[in-house]
Amino acid sequence: MTDLTAETDEGAQEIKPRAETSPAVEALEQGAVLRGVAHEDVDVEVTDGETMIINMGPQHPSTHGVLRLMLELDGETVLRCKPVIGYLHTGMEKQGEDLTYLQGPTNVTRMDYASPLNNELVFSMAVEALLEIEVPERAVWIRMLMSELQRMASHLLFLATNGMDLGAISMMIYGFRDRESVLAFFEKVTGLRMNHNYIRPGGVAADLPDGWRDDVLKMCDYLPSRLDEYDELLTGQPIWRERTQGIGVITTEQALALSATGPILRSTGFPWDLRRTMPYLRYDQLEFDVVVGSYGDTFDRYAIRLNEVRESMRIVRQIVDRMPAGDYRVQDKKVTPPPRARIDESMEALIHHFKIFTEGFKVPEGEVYVAIESPRGELGCYLVSDGSARPHRLHIRAPSFVNLQTLPHLMRGGLVADGVAIISSVDPIMGEVDR
Repeated sequence: MTDLTAETDEGAQEIKPRAETSPAVEALEQGAVLRGVAHEDVDVEVTDGETMIINMGPQHPSTHGVLRLMLELDGETVLRCKPVIGYLHTGMEKQGEDLTYLQGPTNVTRMDYASPLNNELVFSMAVEALLEIEVPERAVWIRMLMSELQRMASHLLFLATNGMDLGAISMMIYGFRDRESVLAFFEKVTGLRMNHNYIRPGGVAADLPDGWRDDVLKMCDYLPSRLDEYDELLTGQPIWRERTQGIGVITTEQALALSATGPILRSTGFPWDLRRTMPYLRYDQLEFDVVVGSYGDTFDRYAIRLNEVRESMRIVRQIVDRMPAGDYRVQDKKVTPPPRARIDESMEALIHHFKIFTEGFKVPEGEVYVAIESPRGELGCYLVSDGSARPHRLHIRAPSFVNLQTLPHLMRGGLVADGVAIISSVDPIMGEVDR
């Protein structure tokens, strides 16, 4: 049997010219699930010695972090693309096995640093599934509120960076400006603009502050007009359409074969959104639409994120109207630290506080997989407990890591200049790719 892995230099930071590479090896580079047809995607006649191999990144400003792409070019046409990752490796999964379950959210929140609350949510839900505990109703709705605001902030960041990548500098300024209002609310609630450590096993760290409704409704009142401005600035702009329509096309079958989720999969017309297809929290009690595209191209992926901000605002308004009263965390001494006020009054509370944060709490033996819909797709947490106060195994199904597999297919046959638009439309966060 031929060892194709050796031929493709898997893990090595080089590729051979296409003239020296067999069609089977090219297909393997595109992903084993597409083997046998991927090498036929581009019909370009290239004679020996005419191609050029270049590096795009890892320090390229449009690779959204330290992502390196090895490209084989015929003039301006991309014949092959091989992503090289690992430049931002932090070992967060392995480190998570040495931390208690209460320390876990502090660790995972730094993976997708553009959407930290979703990392905390999926980890906390996995721990709660192993503990078999029910989170108070108010905590559930607070989690939904913060998750949807986080989705809005993430997509506004995408609109800013996507505009910057394609030369729409004004959009960069507008996107960061409007995202600022969401981050200011996060700072008011959690004390931090990002990496909040707010969603924890058993509920959330603190209740919503006074006046939170007015702050949220103020955002929901002024953002729609801003989104209309974005539509006018970008969506109908001929140059923007020329740079995005028909660029980086993927079909439903190809996206599913590569396990892509989020806006990439929905851009093909496939309405897969875990909030609707596999509801968690209380999303089954809310009215919202799953935004899909038709052509699976860069423009559809942009339009989906723009319209998902509108849908998130629609969800947020419903949450504001229906937010229940009650506890914001489980009242169980085994998993919940005492209120801060009691620590100053009771020696028992001080001891309880000290022990739960230094020793943690034990979780029954078992394993669980929990998934949620993050701004980039299916974010999953596989957690294995051996009965101790620390996970035996922690694995995060990071959508950026999985979606990055689509790049060799999306960029094949396109122009080098289109590569910037394609990378931006995938919207990878290298913190969760190299976790």
